[in-house]
Amino acid sequence: MISPLACSLVGQAQTVIIRPGTLAAELYGSGEAVEDYYCSYGVNVLYQQRLEDGGLTISALGGAGEVRIVELPGHPFFLATLFLPQARSTPDTPHPLLSGYAAAVNGAAARRSASGARPGAGPVHAR
Repeated sequence: MISPLACSLVGQAQTVIIRPGTLAAELYGSGEAVEDYYCSYGVNVLYQQRLEDGGLTISALGGAGEVRIVELPGHPFFLATLFLPQARSTPDTPHPLLSGYAAAVNGAAARRSASGARPGAGPVHAR
C-alpha cells in the first residue's frame, strides 16, 4: 500500500486540501493548509479505495488527489499524515494536529482520573 513516489517530496512545502466533516477539518478550522514534507513514499493510489472500504477516512489530499491524511472514525485519536506536523509547530503556535492530540490525551487522563481507574490499568481511550 505504501510505495515510492514518482517525485520525492523531501524538502518541499505543499498545500493540503482538507475534507469537510473530518477530525482534520475540525482541528485545522480551515479547508486547506501548507505543510512540510520529508518523504519519498506515499499511499499507492491503487489501494486508496481499499483503505476507505476497510474503514479509514481519507481526510486530506494533495493537489493531484494524493492521500495526505487518513483517520480512523470511532477511534479516540487515530490520524496519520504524510507530512510532519512538528515541522510547522512552535511553543508559541503549536500545530493544530499536535494540539488536538494533546487535548485527546488530557481528556482521556481526566476521564480515567474521574472514574478512579489506576494509571496503567488498561488502554487509554482519548475521546
